[in-house]
Amino acid sequence: MASTTITVPVLATEGESDSAVGTASQGLADLINRVVPEPFEFVVDNLVSPGLAIVLILVIAVVLSALATRGINRLVTRMKTEASPTSRLRDRLSGDSGDPAVDDLRRAQRADALGAVGKSVVKVAIWATAAIMVLGQVGINLGPLIAGAGIVGIAIGFGAQELVKDFLSGIFMLIEDQYGVGDVIDVSGAVGVVEGISLRSTRIRALDGTLWHVPNGEIRQVGNMSHEFARAMLDVSVAYGTDIDAAADLIERVAIAMSEEEEYREVFLDQPEILGVQALGNDAVDIRLLIKTQPAQQWGVTRELRRRVKNAFDVAGVEIPFPQQTVWLRTEQAAALGGADAEPFRLPALDEEAKQRAVEASSYGDRGRSDELADMIPDASESGEFESDEE
Repeated sequence: MASTTITVPVLATEGESDSAVGTASQGLADLINRVVPEPFEFVVDNLVSPGLAIVLILVIAVVLSALATRGINRLVTRMKTEASPTSRLRDRLSGDSGDPAVDDLRRAQRADALGAVGKSVVKVAIWATAAIMVLGQVGINLGPLIAGAGIVGIAIGFGAQELVKDFLSGIFMLIEDQYGVGDVIDVSGAVGVVEGISLRSTRIRALDGTLWHVPNGEIRQVGNMSHEFARAMLDVSVAYGTDIDAAADLIERVAIAMSEEEEYREVFLDQPEILGVQALGNDAVDIRLLIKTQPAQQWGVTRELRRRVKNAFDVAGVEIPFPQQTVWLRTEQAAALGGADAEPFRLPALDEEAKQRAVEASSYGDRGRSDELADMIPDASESGEFESDEE
């Protein structure tokens, strides 16, 4: 049997992009032509050569997909173990590295989400290209196909632009680390704990149990109340007749004593600070206290501190104001409530001993006032206090 040389056509679909695949398949076809008998030339021309090209395309796609997935997995692992340059710069400027466990969890969540997005995009790009090349190998004209796919893509883009906006917003939100699972955020009136984040929406659990589903594309601004650290801000009101400096000193001592307890030592990140007089109201003077705390701990600290300040004020005799009215009686002779022999009203002076008793009493339990606390509260008749009927 005479040797016959068979010319195997190789379809070019994307110009030079398929030249490597066509050359490889042509070489395989030439090898087959030397060993295949002449009656099988038609099979080799129409099936074997395109089939080899298709197999080669699929093998290359599988290899590229595996390499890309492996590279992305390595990048995700590195992101989980190493802080980003932005985070390191922020920690260096603020002088506070935050809770390492919380930072690691947030970094792992962000890395996993970005890794999943990256692998999906790479796989879609590789296999879409491979599918187009396979169609070219079986003799399909790719010009109209690509044009039709472009038109369909534009139509889908117009129809699903809200969905595309949600996905893009979710990607940028993850990259910028605006918030994570477990953070307390305020988004368009929805305030609560973040229970879940996806590229399309964010799930927020409110304090009353309501679960809010907020599309990422609808988020114009977000307030994160538990990122890195928090501040407990407490305004304490005292009567106008109170010594402001003494009352502020007492409030600060109560806060410092609380920060030194074992239960709250890790919650307080800095020394409590009295900022001063915040407001001069109609019935009271507001003194502002500021405390730097662990994330999401400011509310519990504020509630406990209010209880302790109330106990301390009761022991020290500091009046917590309430709405009241002062009545001036104009007479020809001086008069005093309680008769001419009654002593004028005086607020108790806060000496060091009174402040110390108040600080010690501030940490009493919250299950009702104890007998010891009741014994430490001065009697109104002894301190010169009185209750006015004019309220």
